[in-house]
Amino acid sequence: MKKVCVVTGSRADYGLLRWVMQGLADSPVCRLQVVATGMHLSPEFGSTWGAIEADGFTIDWRVEMLLGSDTAVAVSKSMGLGLAGFADAYAHLAPDLVVLLGDRFEILAAASAALVAGIPIAHLHGGEVTKGAYDDSIRHAITKMAHLHFTAAEPYRKRVIQMGEAPEYVWNVGGFGLDNVLKLEPMSRDELEESLGLDLGARSLMVTFHPETASGAAPTQQMQELLAALEQIDAQLIFTMPNADNEGRALFTMIEAFVVANPGRACMHTSLGQRRYLSALGEVDGVVGNSSSGLIEAPAMGTGTVNIGTRQDGRLRAASVIDCPAEREAIATAIARLFSPEFQAGLAEVVNPYGTGGAAARTVAAIEAWSPPDAAKRFFDWDLPAKVRAPDAPRTHPTPNVGSESEP
Repeated sequence: MKKVCVVTGSRADYGLLRWVMQGLADSPVCRLQVVATGMHLSPEFGSTWGAIEADGFTIDWRVEMLLGSDTAVAVSKSMGLGLAGFADAYAHLAPDLVVLLGDRFEILAAASAALVAGIPIAHLHGGEVTKGAYDDSIRHAITKMAHLHFTAAEPYRKRVIQMGEAPEYVWNVGGFGLDNVLKLEPMSRDELEESLGLDLGARSLMVTFHPETASGAAPTQQMQELLAALEQIDAQLIFTMPNADNEGRALFTMIEAFVVANPGRACMHTSLGQRRYLSALGEVDGVVGNSSSGLIEAPAMGTGTVNIGTRQDGRLRAASVIDCPAEREAIATAIARLFSPEFQAGLAEVVNPYGTGGAAARTVAAIEAWSPPDAAKRFFDWDLPAKVRAPDAPRTHPTPNVGSESEP
């Protein structure tokens, strides 16, 4: 039995990992191990480790790493605590493979410890670009530490190969969040409203805004612009809380004050949980903010998105996504377009660039078939196009057929 250790650090990545974890738990050749860390273990962020156990999984190890501050110094120190904690976790669990998703700092700590321990890594959602967050660099760093790669679209698969990863270990499986859309039974509108403590009314929006950590923008100023725009909009508002990124707690405080000042019109939730989140996503008239969910899951639900600022710059977009700067008038104009009958009518025809689901099953099948390497990972060289190749660069390798796998 291969011991496969899945690391999850937040409500967001757990939602994407859940069906991979279920597939590994049900596998006849794999034994699932679960390590919870980061925001999962913080009461401030909802102690969402409980959702993992409520879904029937056993948490085999906990890595406490978050400090009670979100300054750059505190985040760096949290990463140090995480590195030490994951060293202990891997020494105790002795996994054959570590499964990591995405690009957050706690996942970089998990990857670094696995690299030093000589444990192969399977990386999910690599090859993407998000120019407005330092998560972009973290994601690419984890790619270079990993042996197996499961990407959400064909351009991302090509980019991972471009980074020197062997094509035979890079799969385009589609977006992992789409499995939840297919598998989870949504709540009724009445049940959802009772759970939220908010009447959704004639129009409603779900709002999630995380700090931009690489653009040079001031997150609090951007949030001020967003809240000023929402003051102008006649709609009920569901806020989900920011991640534990730099200045995330300051945004939390601003949202809390807005909700208090708008009783009956707005509510806030640290964590909705996957079923409630997707139920809300299917009921609201749109999502507003800068969460990746607005680009991946929202199109699958036939829901439009107003994507603010640069955090998601570089990611593939469906026609249901409206981009705008973090300026109040631009945001208000984008929301007005979102609400327009013409835009709403076109949502039914939107094609999601992240596929139609099934990513977890494809990933589990590849992990089941994988055997631990008997040699060090190699760097895959491929020939660069003439327009970016130095004039005298030798052409020693054929260009790989990186587009041979079809879209999911």
